[in-house]
Amino acid sequence: MAAFLGGFLWDALTIGQRVRELDLWRLSGFLLGAAGLVIWLAWRERRKAVAPPAGEGWHGRLVDLRWQAPYLLLQFFFGGIFSALFILYFKSSGHLGTWLTAALLGVLLVANEFVGKRYGERFTLMWALFALNAVLLFNFALPHVIGSLHPRWFYVSTAAGIGLTHVLWQLAPGRPGRILPAWAISALLVLAWGFDMIAPVPLVKQDLAVGHGLEQVQGRYALHVERVPSWQFWRDQAATVHVTEGERLYGISAVFAPKGVTAGLEHRWEIREAGGWRPVYRNRFQSTGGRERGFRGYSWVQSPRPGDWRFIVATQDGRTIAILPLVVVRGVAPPAEQLRREF
Repeated sequence: MAAFLGGFLWDALTIGQRVRELDLWRLSGFLLGAAGLVIWLAWRERRKAVAPPAGEGWHGRLVDLRWQAPYLLLQFFFGGIFSALFILYFKSSGHLGTWLTAALLGVLLVANEFVGKRYGERFTLMWALFALNAVLLFNFALPHVIGSLHPRWFYVSTAAGIGLTHVLWQLAPGRPGRILPAWAISALLVLAWGFDMIAPVPLVKQDLAVGHGLEQVQGRYALHVERVPSWQFWRDQAATVHVTEGERLYGISAVFAPKGVTAGLEHRWEIREAGGWRPVYRNRFQSTGGRERGFRGYSWVQSPRPGDWRFIVATQDGRTIAILPLVVVRGVAPPAEQLRREF
């Protein structure tokens, strides 16, 4: 348990806000190690090797550890990848659908701690987990390496992940287990992509705000936002925004992308009406990666009418990065209730 929590805490502190090439090499090494172990376990299964009888003393324990070592190491590799992917996808999640996908990775991360000894007994499970690790890792790494977030790279990386898994299954002695569940997982990921349930990695939302009087001074943006009540400690600004007739309401976002990655982003302003959410304004722009505090973009709506609104930051191909819901009311917020924030 200490190793599990320590490893997860280390990943949480070192991965996500700044994705380093070393992180990608480390995770690729884990995937390569897992591939080698799966082939080794298939070879051992083909030889019909059986676990040695339980012995006594240190010698018996060492013999048992030698038999269990491949399972423990495979558990370590899968756990390392799941831990990193959970953090990466969680930090890139901005709405319920992507949070659910990240939560599933968290569940698998914990489940991996309990099923490690069964990997050798259930090769179908191993192929399925390997395919999931490979596809999600390639979904993250390929856009990072190429420097583009075009949708085609999601499909290419998904095909590469399941293709690698299928090739390993064909190379495995005796081809133990079934490969169809691995293909089913890949199909589910493509389906989840279509429903905007896959976070737009490697993009990470750094900041998001809606307020008044946008200023640009010496390369910094400043915005006056309304203070959040002290008991709403989880919010960065009040849910209700006061706007006078004819006033502009500004929205600003900061989205981190690794250096060398460019992405087409957009701001969308929507208002709730009887039939659901109606688009009011869309502003598209190109972002460039490398800035630690995120690439900044801003937009505004002129004299928004009172009601329920939401300010959305997304990629231009429709993947949601973050959503900020707000309620617009007519009026002026007292100066004491406003806070100046810089971006």
